Amino acid sequence: MVKSTANSIQQPHFFDDVSEFFDHAARFTKHPQGLLNQIKVCNSVYRFSFPFRRGDRLEVINAWRVEHSQHMSPTKGGIRYSELVNEDEVMALAALMTFKCAIVNVPFGGAKGGIAINPKNYSVDELETITRRYTVELIKKNFIGPAIDVPAPDYGTGEREMSWIADTYTTMNPGQLDSFGCVTGKPLSLHGIAGRKAATGRGVAIAIRECLSTPEDMKALGLTPGIEGKKIIIQGLGNVGYNTAKVLMEFGAIIVGICEYDGALYNPDGLDPDAILQHRKNTGSILGFKHAKKEFKNPAAGMEQPCDVLVPAALENQITMENIGRIRAKVIAEGANGPTTPAAANAFVKNGGIIIPDMYCNAGGVTVSYFEWLKNLSHVAFGRMDQRYEEKANLNLVNMVEAMTGVSLTNEQRNTIVKGASELELVNSGLEDTMIRAYHEIREVKNSTKGVDTLRTAAFIGSINKIAISYQNLGIWP
Repeated sequence: MVKSTANSIQQPHFFDDVSEFFDHAARFTKHPQGLLNQIKVCNSVYRFSFPFRRGDRLEVINAWRVEHSQHMSPTKGGIRYSELVNEDEVMALAALMTFKCAIVNVPFGGAKGGIAINPKNYSVDELETITRRYTVELIKKNFIGPAIDVPAPDYGTGEREMSWIADTYTTMNPGQLDSFGCVTGKPLSLHGIAGRKAATGRGVAIAIRECLSTPEDMKALGLTPGIEGKKIIIQGLGNVGYNTAKVLMEFGAIIVGICEYDGALYNPDGLDPDAILQHRKNTGSILGFKHAKKEFKNPAAGMEQPCDVLVPAALENQITMENIGRIRAKVIAEGANGPTTPAAANAFVKNGGIIIPDMYCNAGGVTVSYFEWLKNLSHVAFGRMDQRYEEKANLNLVNMVEAMTGVSLTNEQRNTIVKGASELELVNSGLEDTMIRAYHEIREVKNSTKGVDTLRTAAFIGSINKIAISYQNLGIWP
Protein backbone atom coordinates (compact mmCIF):
# COMPACT_ATOMS: atom_id res chain seq x y z
CA MET A 1 0.00 0.00 0.00
CA VAL A 2 1.27 3.45 -0.91
CA LYS A 3 1.09 6.03 1.87
CA SER A 4 0.98 9.73 1.15
CA THR A 5 3.08 12.29 2.97
CA ALA A 6 -0.07 13.78 4.44
CA ASN A 7 -0.97 10.44 5.98
CA SER A 8 2.44 9.99 7.54
CA ILE A 9 2.34 13.28 9.43
CA GLN A 10 -1.09 12.66 10.99
CA GLN A 11 -0.64 11.71 14.62
CA PRO A 12 -1.92 8.11 14.95
CA HIS A 13 -3.16 8.35 18.52
CA PHE A 14 -6.90 8.87 18.11
CA PHE A 15 -7.79 5.21 18.67
CA ASP A 16 -5.52 5.19 21.72
CA ASP A 17 -7.46 8.18 23.07
CA VAL A 18 -10.76 6.34 22.62
CA SER A 19 -9.26 3.23 24.25
CA GLU A 20 -8.02 5.33 27.17
CA PHE A 21 -11.52 6.70 27.75
CA PHE A 22 -12.94 3.16 27.42
CA ASP A 23 -10.49 1.62 29.88
CA HIS A 24 -11.20 4.32 32.44
CA ALA A 25 -14.97 3.76 32.20
CA ALA A 26 -14.65 -0.03 32.16
CA ARG A 27 -13.23 0.08 35.70
CA PHE A 28 -16.70 1.12 36.89
CA THR A 29 -18.36 -1.96 35.36
CA LYS A 30 -18.41 -5.58 36.55
CA HIS A 31 -17.95 -7.33 33.21
CA PRO A 32 -15.17 -9.93 32.72
CA GLN A 33 -12.01 -8.67 31.05
CA GLY A 34 -12.42 -10.94 28.04
CA LEU A 35 -15.83 -9.44 27.27
CA LEU A 36 -14.46 -5.92 27.71
CA ASN A 37 -11.64 -6.74 25.30
CA GLN A 38 -14.18 -7.93 22.72
CA ILE A 39 -16.17 -4.72 23.07
CA LYS A 40 -13.06 -2.56 22.70
CA VAL A 41 -11.39 -4.09 19.64
CA CYS A 42 -12.30 -3.46 16.00
CA ASN A 43 -13.82 -6.64 14.61
CA SER A 44 -12.91 -6.00 10.96
CA VAL A 45 -10.46 -3.60 9.33
CA TYR A 46 -10.51 -3.49 5.54
CA ARG A 47 -7.63 -1.49 4.07
CA PHE A 48 -7.37 -1.38 0.31
CA SER A 49 -5.95 0.54 -2.64
CA PHE A 50 -7.21 0.90 -6.18
CA PRO A 51 -5.92 2.57 -9.35
CA PHE A 52 -7.54 5.70 -10.67
CA ARG A 53 -6.91 6.95 -14.20
CA ARG A 54 -6.36 10.71 -14.23
CA GLY A 55 -5.63 12.00 -17.69
CA ASP A 56 -2.66 10.08 -19.05
CA ARG A 57 -1.41 8.85 -15.65
CA LEU A 58 -2.48 6.47 -12.93
CA GLU A 59 -3.00 7.51 -9.32
CA VAL A 60 -3.26 5.07 -6.42
CA ILE A 61 -6.19 5.78 -4.08
CA ASN A 62 -5.93 4.51 -0.48
CA ALA A 63 -9.14 3.72 1.37
CA TRP A 64 -10.56 2.00 4.45
CA ARG A 65 -13.74 0.56 5.90
CA VAL A 66 -13.75 -0.52 9.54
CA GLU A 67 -16.54 -2.46 11.25
CA HIS A 68 -15.94 -2.10 14.96
CA SER A 69 -18.74 -4.19 16.43
CA GLN A 70 -21.39 -6.60 15.17
CA HIS A 71 -23.25 -6.90 18.47
CA MET A 72 -26.04 -5.26 16.47
CA SER A 73 -26.57 -5.52 12.72
CA PRO A 74 -26.13 -3.75 10.43
CA THR A 75 -23.08 -1.71 11.34
CA LYS A 76 -23.34 2.02 10.69
CA GLY A 77 -20.93 4.88 10.10
CA GLY A 78 -19.96 7.67 7.76
CA ILE A 79 -17.38 7.91 4.99
CA ARG A 80 -14.98 10.84 5.07
CA TYR A 81 -12.85 12.20 2.23
CA SER A 82 -9.68 13.81 3.54
CA GLU A 83 -6.02 13.64 2.61
CA LEU A 84 -5.31 13.33 6.35
CA VAL A 85 -7.50 10.25 6.85
CA ASN A 86 -5.63 7.17 8.10
CA GLU A 87 -6.32 3.76 9.56
CA ASP A 88 -6.00 4.86 13.17
CA GLU A 89 -8.54 7.64 12.67
CA VAL A 90 -11.05 5.36 10.92
CA MET A 91 -10.73 2.74 13.67
CA ALA A 92 -11.29 5.36 16.36
CA LEU A 93 -14.33 6.81 14.62
CA ALA A 94 -15.79 3.32 14.12
CA ALA A 95 -15.39 2.62 17.84
CA LEU A 96 -17.06 5.91 18.73
CA MET A 97 -19.95 4.98 16.43
CA THR A 98 -20.50 1.76 18.37
CA PHE A 99 -20.74 3.59 21.67
CA LYS A 100 -22.72 6.45 20.12
CA CYS A 101 -25.42 4.12 18.79
CA ALA A 102 -25.69 2.40 22.17
CA ILE A 103 -25.99 5.71 24.00
CA VAL A 104 -28.97 6.88 21.94
CA ASN A 105 -30.48 3.37 21.75
CA VAL A 106 -30.11 3.01 17.99
CA PRO A 107 -29.79 -0.72 17.09
CA PHE A 108 -26.61 -0.53 14.99
CA GLY A 109 -23.05 -1.63 15.46
CA GLY A 110 -20.34 0.94 14.76
CA ALA A 111 -18.42 1.36 11.51
CA LYS A 112 -16.52 4.06 9.59
CA GLY A 113 -14.92 4.57 6.22
CA GLY A 114 -12.43 6.89 4.61
CA ILE A 115 -10.72 7.74 1.34
CA ALA A 116 -7.38 9.54 1.50
CA ILE A 117 -8.08 12.36 -0.96
CA ASN A 118 -8.75 16.07 -0.79
CA PRO A 119 -12.06 16.36 -2.70
CA LYS A 120 -11.25 19.98 -3.63
CA ASN A 121 -8.47 18.66 -5.87
CA TYR A 122 -10.81 16.55 -8.03
CA SER A 123 -13.55 17.33 -10.53
CA VAL A 124 -17.12 16.14 -9.95
CA ASP A 125 -16.65 13.42 -12.59
CA GLU A 126 -13.44 12.24 -10.92
CA LEU A 127 -15.10 12.15 -7.49
CA GLU A 128 -17.94 10.10 -8.92
CA THR A 129 -15.51 7.58 -10.40
CA ILE A 130 -13.61 7.28 -7.11
CA THR A 131 -16.81 6.95 -5.08
CA ARG A 132 -18.29 4.28 -7.32
CA ARG A 133 -15.04 2.29 -7.36
CA TYR A 134 -14.85 2.52 -3.57
CA THR A 135 -18.42 1.18 -3.39
CA VAL A 136 -17.60 -1.74 -5.71
CA GLU A 137 -14.64 -2.64 -3.50
CA LEU A 138 -16.96 -2.71 -0.47
CA ILE A 139 -19.47 -4.87 -2.37
CA LYS A 140 -16.74 -7.34 -3.36
CA LYS A 141 -15.79 -7.89 0.29
CA ASN A 142 -19.36 -7.80 1.66
CA PHE A 143 -18.72 -4.56 3.55
CA ILE A 144 -21.93 -2.82 2.48
CA GLY A 145 -25.62 -3.68 2.43
CA PRO A 146 -28.88 -2.75 4.19
CA ALA A 147 -28.46 -5.70 6.59
CA ILE A 148 -24.64 -5.66 6.68
CA ASP A 149 -23.05 -2.21 6.82
CA VAL A 150 -24.75 1.10 6.05
CA PRO A 151 -22.51 4.13 5.31
CA ALA A 152 -23.51 7.79 5.65
CA PRO A 153 -21.99 11.23 4.95
CA ASP A 154 -19.08 12.55 6.97
CA TYR A 155 -16.35 15.16 6.55
CA GLY A 156 -15.88 15.84 2.82
CA THR A 157 -18.99 13.94 1.67
CA GLY A 158 -22.70 14.63 1.40
CA GLU A 159 -25.93 13.76 -0.38
CA ARG A 160 -24.23 13.64 -3.77
CA GLU A 161 -21.75 10.94 -2.78
CA MET A 162 -24.44 8.94 -0.99
CA SER A 163 -26.52 9.01 -4.21
CA TRP A 164 -23.61 7.57 -6.18
CA ILE A 165 -23.12 4.84 -3.57
CA ALA A 166 -26.83 3.95 -3.58
CA ASP A 167 -26.96 3.81 -7.38
CA THR A 168 -23.82 1.67 -7.61
CA TYR A 169 -25.04 -0.78 -4.97
CA THR A 170 -28.48 -1.03 -6.59
CA THR A 171 -26.93 -1.62 -10.01
CA MET A 172 -24.71 -4.39 -8.62
CA ASN A 173 -27.63 -5.99 -6.75
CA PRO A 174 -30.54 -6.06 -9.24
CA GLY A 175 -33.87 -7.01 -7.76
CA GLN A 176 -32.91 -6.38 -4.14
CA LEU A 177 -36.03 -4.74 -2.74
CA ASP A 178 -34.28 -2.87 0.08
CA SER A 179 -31.20 -1.81 -1.88
CA PHE A 180 -31.59 1.91 -1.18
CA GLY A 181 -31.28 1.10 2.51
CA CYS A 182 -27.58 0.39 1.86
CA VAL A 183 -26.70 4.01 2.68
CA THR A 184 -28.27 6.97 4.48
CA GLY A 185 -27.94 10.70 4.06
CA LYS A 186 -29.44 10.49 0.57
CA PRO A 187 -31.41 13.38 -0.98
CA LEU A 188 -35.18 13.27 -0.64
CA SER A 189 -35.51 12.49 -4.35
CA LEU A 190 -33.59 9.23 -3.78
CA HIS A 191 -35.48 7.91 -0.75
CA GLY A 192 -33.78 10.16 1.80
CA ILE A 193 -35.61 11.62 4.77
CA ALA A 194 -36.61 15.15 5.72
CA GLY A 195 -34.36 16.69 8.36
CA ARG A 196 -31.32 14.44 7.85
CA LYS A 197 -28.94 17.16 6.67
CA ALA A 198 -29.54 19.34 9.73
CA ALA A 199 -29.89 16.42 12.16
CA THR A 200 -26.40 16.41 13.67
CA GLY A 201 -26.41 20.14 14.32
CA ARG A 202 -29.96 20.05 15.69
CA GLY A 203 -28.94 17.22 18.01
CA VAL A 204 -25.95 19.22 19.28
CA ALA A 205 -28.22 22.17 20.01
CA ILE A 206 -30.72 19.99 21.89
CA ALA A 207 -27.87 18.46 23.92
CA ILE A 208 -26.64 21.94 24.89
CA ARG A 209 -30.15 23.03 25.82
CA GLU A 210 -30.64 19.99 28.07
CA CYS A 211 -27.31 20.54 29.80
CA LEU A 212 -27.97 24.24 30.41
CA SER A 213 -31.49 23.53 31.67
CA THR A 214 -30.36 21.49 34.70
CA PRO A 215 -30.46 23.94 37.65
CA GLU A 216 -28.05 22.16 40.01
CA ASP A 217 -25.41 21.71 37.31
CA MET A 218 -25.64 25.33 36.21
CA LYS A 219 -25.46 26.55 39.81
CA ALA A 220 -22.09 24.82 40.15
CA LEU A 221 -20.90 26.72 37.05
CA GLY A 222 -22.24 30.03 38.25
CA LEU A 223 -24.78 30.18 35.43
CA THR A 224 -28.51 30.65 35.51
CA PRO A 225 -30.46 27.66 34.16
CA GLY A 226 -31.83 27.85 30.64
CA ILE A 227 -30.40 28.52 27.21
CA GLU A 228 -31.99 31.94 26.69
CA GLY A 229 -29.26 34.57 26.32
CA LYS A 230 -26.34 32.17 26.70
CA LYS A 231 -23.28 33.13 24.64
CA ILE A 232 -21.95 30.48 22.24
CA ILE A 233 -18.77 30.19 20.15
CA ILE A 234 -18.93 27.80 17.19
CA GLN A 235 -15.71 26.37 15.75
CA GLY A 236 -16.40 25.22 12.20
CA LEU A 237 -19.19 26.64 10.03
CA GLY A 238 -19.76 23.51 7.98
CA ASN A 239 -22.97 21.51 8.02
CA VAL A 240 -22.78 20.64 11.73
CA GLY A 241 -21.61 24.01 12.99
CA TYR A 242 -24.03 26.00 10.85
CA ASN A 243 -27.10 24.00 11.84
CA THR A 244 -26.04 23.98 15.49
CA ALA A 245 -25.84 27.78 15.38
CA LYS A 246 -29.19 28.18 13.65
CA VAL A 247 -31.08 25.92 16.08
CA LEU A 248 -29.37 27.50 19.11
CA MET A 249 -30.54 30.88 17.89
CA GLU A 250 -34.09 29.47 17.61
CA PHE A 251 -33.72 28.44 21.27
CA GLY A 252 -32.74 31.98 22.24
CA ALA A 253 -28.95 31.64 22.52
CA ILE A 254 -26.52 34.25 21.14
CA ILE A 255 -23.77 33.24 18.72
CA VAL A 256 -20.86 35.46 19.75
CA GLY A 257 -18.01 33.73 17.92
CA ILE A 258 -17.41 31.89 14.64
CA CYS A 259 -14.08 30.15 13.93
CA GLU A 260 -13.24 28.87 10.45
CA TYR A 261 -10.09 27.63 8.72
CA ASP A 262 -9.35 31.12 7.37
CA GLY A 263 -9.82 33.02 10.63
CA ALA A 264 -12.25 33.81 13.45
CA LEU A 265 -14.85 36.47 14.26
CA TYR A 266 -16.15 37.66 17.63
CA ASN A 267 -18.92 40.01 18.75
CA PRO A 268 -20.33 39.79 22.30
CA ASP A 269 -23.61 41.25 21.00
CA GLY A 270 -24.08 38.42 18.50
CA LEU A 271 -23.25 37.31 14.96
CA ASP A 272 -25.46 36.14 12.09
CA PRO A 273 -24.13 32.90 10.52
CA ASP A 274 -26.11 33.46 7.31
CA ALA A 275 -24.62 36.92 6.85
CA ILE A 276 -21.13 35.55 7.50
CA LEU A 277 -21.57 32.82 4.89
CA GLN A 278 -22.84 35.37 2.37
CA HIS A 279 -19.84 37.58 3.14
CA ARG A 280 -17.47 34.65 2.57
CA LYS A 281 -19.26 33.83 -0.68
CA ASN A 282 -18.74 37.41 -1.86
CA THR A 283 -15.15 37.87 -0.65
CA GLY A 284 -13.65 34.38 -0.29
CA SER A 285 -13.07 34.73 3.46
CA ILE A 286 -15.00 35.29 6.70
CA LEU A 287 -12.44 37.98 7.62
CA GLY A 288 -13.48 41.54 7.00
CA PHE A 289 -17.06 40.94 8.14
CA LYS A 290 -18.27 44.40 9.14
CA HIS A 291 -20.42 43.28 12.09
CA ALA A 292 -17.55 41.59 13.94
CA LYS A 293 -15.99 43.63 16.74
CA LYS A 294 -12.87 41.42 16.75
CA GLU A 295 -11.31 39.23 14.12
CA PHE A 296 -8.38 36.83 14.31
CA LYS A 297 -6.24 35.50 11.49
CA ASN A 298 -5.37 32.58 13.77
CA PRO A 299 -8.63 30.58 14.01
CA ALA A 300 -7.62 28.99 17.32
CA ALA A 301 -7.62 32.41 18.98
CA GLY A 302 -11.35 32.66 18.34
CA MET A 303 -12.01 29.71 20.64
CA GLU A 304 -10.29 31.51 23.50
CA GLN A 305 -12.74 34.43 23.71
CA PRO A 306 -15.32 34.82 26.53
CA CYS A 307 -18.44 32.66 26.19
CA ASP A 308 -20.67 30.29 28.12
CA VAL A 309 -20.45 27.38 25.66
CA LEU A 310 -17.76 26.43 23.14
CA VAL A 311 -18.85 24.11 20.32
CA PRO A 312 -15.89 22.53 18.47
CA ALA A 313 -17.63 21.27 15.31
CA ALA A 314 -14.71 20.68 12.96
CA LEU A 315 -12.03 17.98 13.35
CA GLU A 316 -10.41 16.01 16.17
CA ASN A 317 -7.65 17.22 18.53
CA GLN A 318 -8.60 20.91 18.39
CA ILE A 319 -8.51 21.41 22.17
CA THR A 320 -5.26 20.21 23.73
CA MET A 321 -3.09 20.88 26.76
CA GLU A 322 -1.48 23.67 24.74
CA ASN A 323 -4.65 25.77 24.61
CA ILE A 324 -7.05 24.40 27.27
CA GLY A 325 -5.79 26.91 29.83
CA ARG A 326 -6.91 29.76 27.58
CA ILE A 327 -10.42 28.41 26.93
CA ARG A 328 -12.88 30.64 28.81
CA ALA A 329 -16.07 28.65 28.21
CA LYS A 330 -17.76 26.87 31.08
CA VAL A 331 -19.25 24.15 28.86
CA ILE A 332 -17.65 22.40 25.88
CA ALA A 333 -20.17 20.71 23.58
CA GLU A 334 -18.31 18.35 21.25
CA GLY A 335 -20.03 18.68 17.89
CA ALA A 336 -17.02 17.06 16.18
CA ASN A 337 -15.59 13.62 16.89
CA GLY A 338 -12.69 13.67 19.34
CA PRO A 339 -12.05 17.44 19.40
CA THR A 340 -10.70 17.34 22.97
CA THR A 341 -7.67 15.26 23.96
CA PRO A 342 -7.98 13.18 27.16
CA ALA A 343 -5.46 15.31 29.07
CA ALA A 344 -7.18 18.55 28.06
CA ALA A 345 -10.58 17.12 28.96
CA ASN A 346 -9.34 16.13 32.42
CA ALA A 347 -7.87 19.58 33.00
CA PHE A 348 -11.08 21.31 31.93
CA VAL A 349 -13.28 19.20 34.21
CA LYS A 350 -10.89 19.59 37.17
CA ASN A 351 -11.26 23.34 36.76
CA GLY A 352 -15.04 22.96 37.14
CA GLY A 353 -16.14 22.81 33.51
CA ILE A 354 -18.62 20.44 31.88
CA ILE A 355 -17.91 18.58 28.64
CA ILE A 356 -20.87 17.21 26.68
CA PRO A 357 -19.09 14.25 25.05
CA ASP A 358 -18.96 13.77 21.30
CA MET A 359 -20.42 10.28 21.20
CA TYR A 360 -23.64 11.64 22.69
CA CYS A 361 -23.54 15.27 21.56
CA ASN A 362 -23.28 14.62 17.81
CA ALA A 363 -25.49 11.50 17.74
CA GLY A 364 -28.33 13.36 16.01
CA GLY A 365 -26.99 12.32 12.62
CA VAL A 366 -27.05 8.59 13.27
CA THR A 367 -30.42 8.90 15.00
CA VAL A 368 -32.07 10.37 11.91
CA SER A 369 -30.08 7.99 9.71
CA TYR A 370 -31.81 5.23 11.64
CA PHE A 371 -35.16 6.82 10.80
CA GLU A 372 -34.12 6.99 7.11
CA TRP A 373 -33.07 3.32 7.16
CA LEU A 374 -36.44 2.37 8.65
CA LYS A 375 -38.18 4.43 5.96
CA ASN A 376 -36.23 2.60 3.26
CA LEU A 377 -37.14 -0.80 4.70
CA SER A 378 -40.82 0.10 5.06
CA HIS A 379 -40.98 1.82 1.64
CA VAL A 380 -43.31 4.57 2.86
CA ALA A 381 -42.66 8.10 4.10
CA PHE A 382 -43.38 8.94 7.72
CA GLY A 383 -46.75 10.68 8.04
CA ARG A 384 -48.02 9.65 4.62
CA MET A 385 -50.51 7.11 5.98
CA ASP A 386 -51.93 9.11 8.87
CA GLN A 387 -51.38 12.87 8.39
CA ARG A 388 -54.77 13.51 6.75
CA TYR A 389 -56.54 11.19 9.19
CA GLU A 390 -55.07 13.13 12.13
CA GLU A 391 -56.19 16.42 10.58
CA LYS A 392 -59.76 15.18 10.12
CA ALA A 393 -59.89 13.72 13.64
CA ASN A 394 -58.55 16.97 15.11
CA LEU A 395 -61.01 18.99 13.02
CA ASN A 396 -63.93 16.93 14.32
CA LEU A 397 -62.72 17.52 17.89
CA VAL A 398 -62.40 21.28 17.34
CA ASN A 399 -65.87 21.47 15.79
CA MET A 400 -67.32 19.57 18.74
CA VAL A 401 -65.63 21.84 21.31
CA GLU A 402 -66.80 24.96 19.46
CA ALA A 403 -70.35 23.64 19.32
CA MET A 404 -70.37 22.80 23.05
CA THR A 405 -68.77 26.05 24.24
CA GLY A 406 -70.13 28.49 21.70
CA VAL A 407 -66.62 29.89 21.25
CA SER A 408 -65.19 30.09 17.74
CA LEU A 409 -61.46 29.82 17.11
CA THR A 410 -59.59 32.05 14.68
CA ASN A 411 -58.35 30.48 11.47
CA GLU A 412 -54.78 30.62 12.83
CA GLN A 413 -55.78 28.86 16.06
CA ARG A 414 -57.80 26.30 14.14
CA ASN A 415 -54.97 25.51 11.72
CA THR A 416 -52.48 25.13 14.58
CA ILE A 417 -54.66 22.56 16.36
CA VAL A 418 -55.95 20.70 13.32
CA LYS A 419 -52.68 20.29 11.42
CA GLY A 420 -51.33 16.73 11.10
CA ALA A 421 -47.60 16.07 11.54
CA SER A 422 -45.36 16.15 8.45
CA GLU A 423 -42.36 13.86 8.00
CA LEU A 424 -40.00 16.65 9.04
CA GLU A 425 -41.99 17.33 12.21
CA LEU A 426 -42.07 13.64 13.10
CA VAL A 427 -38.33 13.29 12.46
CA ASN A 428 -37.49 16.34 14.58
CA SER A 429 -39.80 15.10 17.32
CA GLY A 430 -38.14 11.67 17.35
CA LEU A 431 -34.71 13.27 17.36
CA GLU A 432 -35.58 15.58 20.24
CA ASP A 433 -37.04 12.75 22.31
CA THR A 434 -33.96 10.60 21.67
CA MET A 435 -31.47 13.31 22.65
CA ILE A 436 -33.40 14.31 25.79
CA ARG A 437 -33.79 10.73 27.03
CA ALA A 438 -30.14 9.90 26.32
CA TYR A 439 -28.83 12.97 28.16
CA HIS A 440 -30.72 12.16 31.32
CA GLU A 441 -29.68 8.49 31.11
CA ILE A 442 -26.06 9.61 31.02
CA ARG A 443 -26.54 12.09 33.83
CA GLU A 444 -28.24 9.44 35.96
CA VAL A 445 -25.27 7.08 35.51
CA LYS A 446 -22.90 9.90 36.49
CA ASN A 447 -24.82 10.79 39.62
CA SER A 448 -25.44 7.21 40.72
CA THR A 449 -21.94 5.78 40.17
CA LYS A 450 -19.40 6.58 42.87
CA GLY A 451 -16.18 8.04 41.52
CA VAL A 452 -17.57 9.11 38.14
CA ASP A 453 -17.07 12.84 37.63
CA THR A 454 -17.61 13.35 33.88
CA LEU A 455 -20.46 12.86 31.44
CA ARG A 456 -18.02 11.15 29.05
CA THR A 457 -17.17 8.42 31.52
CA ALA A 458 -20.85 8.01 32.35
CA ALA A 459 -21.70 7.75 28.66
CA PHE A 460 -19.04 5.09 28.17
CA ILE A 461 -20.29 3.15 31.20
CA GLY A 462 -23.86 3.17 29.92
CA SER A 463 -22.87 2.11 26.41
CA ILE A 464 -20.49 -0.61 27.64
CA ASN A 465 -23.25 -2.08 29.79
CA LYS A 466 -25.73 -2.13 26.88
CA ILE A 467 -23.21 -3.68 24.47
CA ALA A 468 -22.11 -6.26 27.05
CA ILE A 469 -25.71 -7.39 27.55
CA SER A 470 -26.07 -7.79 23.76
CA TYR A 471 -22.93 -9.94 23.52
CA GLN A 472 -23.97 -12.03 26.52
CA ASN A 473 -27.41 -12.66 25.04
CA LEU A 474 -25.95 -13.55 21.64
CA GLY A 475 -23.56 -16.11 23.12
CA ILE A 476 -20.50 -17.44 21.30
CA TRP A 477 -20.81 -19.69 18.27
CA PRO A 478 -19.30 -22.05 17.32
